[in-house]
Amino acid sequence: MKSSKPELLAGVIGLLFGTLGASSGIAAGASPELQQAQAIFKPLPKDMGTAEFPVTPARVTLGRALFFDPRISLDGTVSCARCHQPSLYGTDALPTSVGVKDRANPRNAPTVLNAAEEFVAHWRGDRKNVEDQATKALIGPPSFGQPDFAAAMAKIEAIEGYPAMFKQAFPNDKNPVTAENWGKAIGAYERTLVTPAPFDAYLKGDVKALSPAAVSGMQKFISTGCASCHGGVGVGGGMYQKFGLTEDYWKATGSKKIDTGRFDVTRNPADMYVFKVPSLRNVAMTAPYFHDGSVATLPEAVRIMGQVQLGRKLDSKDVEEIVAFLNSLTGTVPKNFATPPTLPAGAFRAAQQSLPNH
Repeated sequence: MKSSKPELLAGVIGLLFGTLGASSGIAAGASPELQQAQAIFKPLPKDMGTAEFPVTPARVTLGRALFFDPRISLDGTVSCARCHQPSLYGTDALPTSVGVKDRANPRNAPTVLNAAEEFVAHWRGDRKNVEDQATKALIGPPSFGQPDFAAAMAKIEAIEGYPAMFKQAFPNDKNPVTAENWGKAIGAYERTLVTPAPFDAYLKGDVKALSPAAVSGMQKFISTGCASCHGGVGVGGGMYQKFGLTEDYWKATGSKKIDTGRFDVTRNPADMYVFKVPSLRNVAMTAPYFHDGSVATLPEAVRIMGQVQLGRKLDSKDVEEIVAFLNSLTGTVPKNFATPPTLPAGAFRAAQQSLPNH
């Protein structure tokens, strides 16, 4: 029995990606475009908890409070939410963020939405995961700015309400108020910050979830080569790559400072200008772009990526189609992120203790 052209094309796509079959998770009878997408991308899970880092109600409640609380920082002005604002889809819209005492961070603040799905944290991969990132932010000079973990924990213990919350979240710990548990609590909260988008509905079989323009853009995204790095659940966030494979990135971005990337961490010449490939989920809402926030608009970022990563000059129609697809990656901000929580009592006394004497 001869196959029709659509069936033949679907079979070729399946063979190319090695995923067609009973174990592939690809819906039988799906269109070739959907089958191709399902082979490359995966929908977001309900949450991003793991056996090592479980998402428990007590941990999430504590982590949410800590995420929005500025009182633990050196000068009482910086919380996680300062650089990761709900109204800006978990970013701050600055080229590079500003921390305690108005100290400038060296790089752009990536969104915390869906961040727990990425294989490492930070642009250079110098944080293992969201828990490690949250913990080390306590003593980061341009972040919370505390001189050591003990000073940070002392501030937490001085705020009435937090010790009991830590005990509830970590009932088996004799002394639960620790920097490690701070990281685990904030990490648990961040693992709930999942933003299902129209693209997720499409991947699950709802072919009407994407407009024809978005489907066309998805095909262009794949055929151009973007999906070779930007695949999986996060549409990126799963590997390292040199920024500027075909030409120096800073010549295209106009970057004022040349950042050598992961090389600063490893000192390995092979890591020169290497960065974590960012997730593109919610990318339409998280300008400016790249590690230094050097590019203001998404179409310009797409054009530059084609130029410096793929050696391709994308015309205006190419860019427009790809941007239409990227817009389909915009999800809804979770309710537990959209509105800050009421913070534990005892705030005024603790805040007064942190103020300098006049």
